[in-house]
Amino acid sequence: MPRVAQAAPDAQHAVALAFAKADGVNASGAAPDSAAALGHDGAPNIAFFYSKPTDVVVPMLQAYDAVVVAPSTGFHPDDYPLAHTTWVARVDLAHADADSANLSGAFVEQTIAPLAAQGYAGFAFDGIDALLAGAPNDEVRATRAHNVATLIDTVEQRFPNARLIQYGGASLLQQSHPHLYAYVTGSVIRTFDPARKAVVAVPDAQRAATLADARRIHDTFHVPVVSIDFCAATDRACARDTARAARIAGADAGVTPYVTDPSFDTIGVGRIEVMPRRILLVQDRDGTQPLDESPGVRDVATPLNYLGYTVDYADIGKPLPDHVTPDRYAGVVVWVDQTPIADVEAWRQWIRARIGDNVKVVFFSDFGFQMDADTGAALGLTLRDGRPRGPITIVSKDPGIGFEVMPAPDARDADGIEVGDNGTPLLRLKAGDFVYDPVAITPWGGYALSPYTIASLNTIGQERWAIQPIDFLRRALALEPMPMPDTTTENGRRFFMVHVDGDGFASRCEFPGPDFSGQALYDRLFSKYRVPTTLSVIEGEVGPAGLYPKLSPRLEEIARQMFALPNVEIGTHTYSHPFEWEDVQESGQRVKHNIDEGGGDAAFSLNIPGYTFDLDREISGSISYINKRLAPPGKKVKILQWSGNCEPPGIAVRRTYEAGALNINGGDTVITKTADSWTNIAPIGVDKGPGAYQVYAPNQDENVYTDDWQGPFYGFTRVLETFAMTDEPRRFKPIDLYFHMYSGTKIASLRALEQIYEGVLKQSVFPIYTSEYARKVLDWRDYAVARDGDHGWLVRGNGELRELRFPTATTPDLAHSQNVAGYTAAPDGTYIHVAGSSASFDIAQQADAASATQPYVKSASAYLRKFSRGAHSLSFEAGGYYQPNLDLANAQACRVTLDGKAVARRAGTQDVHLDLPAAAGQDIHYHQVEVNCGS
Repeated sequence: MPRVAQAAPDAQHAVALAFAKADGVNASGAAPDSAAALGHDGAPNIAFFYSKPTDVVVPMLQAYDAVVVAPSTGFHPDDYPLAHTTWVARVDLAHADADSANLSGAFVEQTIAPLAAQGYAGFAFDGIDALLAGAPNDEVRATRAHNVATLIDTVEQRFPNARLIQYGGASLLQQSHPHLYAYVTGSVIRTFDPARKAVVAVPDAQRAATLADARRIHDTFHVPVVSIDFCAATDRACARDTARAARIAGADAGVTPYVTDPSFDTIGVGRIEVMPRRILLVQDRDGTQPLDESPGVRDVATPLNYLGYTVDYADIGKPLPDHVTPDRYAGVVVWVDQTPIADVEAWRQWIRARIGDNVKVVFFSDFGFQMDADTGAALGLTLRDGRPRGPITIVSKDPGIGFEVMPAPDARDADGIEVGDNGTPLLRLKAGDFVYDPVAITPWGGYALSPYTIASLNTIGQERWAIQPIDFLRRALALEPMPMPDTTTENGRRFFMVHVDGDGFASRCEFPGPDFSGQALYDRLFSKYRVPTTLSVIEGEVGPAGLYPKLSPRLEEIARQMFALPNVEIGTHTYSHPFEWEDVQESGQRVKHNIDEGGGDAAFSLNIPGYTFDLDREISGSISYINKRLAPPGKKVKILQWSGNCEPPGIAVRRTYEAGALNINGGDTVITKTADSWTNIAPIGVDKGPGAYQVYAPNQDENVYTDDWQGPFYGFTRVLETFAMTDEPRRFKPIDLYFHMYSGTKIASLRALEQIYEGVLKQSVFPIYTSEYARKVLDWRDYAVARDGDHGWLVRGNGELRELRFPTATTPDLAHSQNVAGYTAAPDGTYIHVAGSSASFDIAQQADAASATQPYVKSASAYLRKFSRGAHSLSFEAGGYYQPNLDLANAQACRVTLDGKAVARRAGTQDVHLDLPAAAGQDIHYHQVEVNCGS
């Protein structure tokens, strides 16, 4: 399966593409992968989107096999390559010189060829009916029809692999049909009346005529027929209902519907409906608070990520986006801590506009405006006058209230808001006859007002959720169950990665034997545990122009030794290890207030003599140093590991991708038995602008567990608590063994690391490299999930991410699936194993004999590629880095071979277990697995 960059014209995705091509991991030529989206009738899914596709829209459009766009918007497909989707240029022939016999040659050279040069691999010819209708007589009409058909012939000859779509012009089909990818007919259920500027119902007679023509075209010319119907842009229910009605009405005629808005500015609904996976999170940050430390990132993003949604951030104090529509966003979440807001009326109107557009809105802490009667009525809320008097008692309480702590009701928090008959109070309080609802689900979303959000436990310096945020957000945003891409797991096994920051590489060991920490780690860990490992150094600590020029020869020797290990990939920990990244402005210059305060450069980074901060020196410069002086032949730096507070501005993240490297670190996941709160679980990452997605480390390093390296130095063993608490009952994170080079200086810290390694490797894990995890995160952000019919699903990505988590216990219908290798039951749902960059499947509604007996991959700590499923068989290649193995279900009575040799059964087991030879290093050797269950 090809692994290509997708969904953004930036270095971020180019890096993922470059590494994918270089590594070849997961690469597969599986034929079913390219056909996974096609319906049972083989008809393609085609979208029509005439506005300029944005970075929000493109990832969703990849669910379609082809997308017709308007080149006049300036959209260039070369900037947005997609693995499965063809960009088709809409070409309007309404005013073409169709009376000229030279139409084909001139038009192809002047119009079609330039579009092909921009990356368009298909052409949709519109305006044909208008062109023919404008002919003065039958002879001219016939000439025009012939010339247009000849044009289509010529385009096909000049660009033989192009996908050609014809709008109308049924009289041309006798000549043009052999070249067509699809034919576009009229509306079936709802059409747009330009005279009335309104969407109207298609008259019965017109519908019957359209379907009759479609049936003739489908049956005679065997060309897929697409109808285009219309609904208001923000009326998703209309689009869904219209698509279903058109699908039913056009079933016998072979019509595939597509429903959009009259401006073609909506991700429409056809046979498939792409589900929005983005949430807009709006908060009232002050000008000094870094995005990483805001409540939206620190607290709300994690439950949203767990639910499968990626987060875009906006600040109330800045211009807010207008194009927040239900086809693009699953909802808006608001966190307001500071009131009043500067332009409260603009904020009020923006919120009401989103609700008017049928976008669900959820408020945390505060609304951001004083609830008046008018706004309350618009939101279906009742306002009570006065204040509560006397003790406050609980009238009713949802089980999700008091999740980690239950704040005591306080009259000062009583806003006097009560939900109407259409709402559901999750917490209702009263004092006498004063009744109010501080937490509720409403028709437009919901709210949880302070203090029933996150409560501060000041005596111990911790926080707790007062509401179960996952269930609350799911209910308030009306999020329906669907398979969501998952970054924690592949083939049912939890990821395990190791990455080490370079801090302390020049520190001497405090025990006999090795001289420096890096040598101790090499001797006792890196050369012993041959799991995939990412190691980094700080150039300013190791290099000859850094802090320790006399030690540099020995330190570089150790670094070369480490980087030469076959199971080690190389990272950089920057040049001078900046501590306070917020001092770096979006211009790339450093704010020097630390120096002005007398702190000197040491307050900002390592105080390297003669060095003045330079962003490129930190990133591309340190990468170049490592590649030239420390990396063995054939290896290069793959990832930058953020230093200090790990809060880089967008420009630093962007420069990292531009330098050809991925990135990781930040986030601070530190949940333990004594800090048992979901507020201590960080999100997957944070978007800091176009091409600047920062990937957070799945877990925090040993510094946190050892009281900032003050001791106890064996304290890192408590990370095993974190690994367990982020696994069950909900798997929030993969296992990330993340530490610093200074852990090699002490016996206690070394023994702690050995204990962690041993503890993790006793578990059923899937070892991967940190760069692979980072690439999976980028794929997760843009992954497309689409409903296909009533029970079916279609998913597409760039091939890095291979696991879906369905939130309920369910079973995919394997007998009617494409590229689904298997599934695994889990405490928080079902993991579904995707065997390519695209897959389609139904959710089994009842026991199906054919599906129930299908052999499948139950779990595997190996990558799968070239997967195919027969009626009673499986065939695929499998390989992994460290002790790879897999378990097959429903294969007890089957013949199973590994590289042509029969696999012996293990006595007393229900599954068939296969141990695979491990890769020697980073290059995986794949092994052929065949499962034949035929009679």
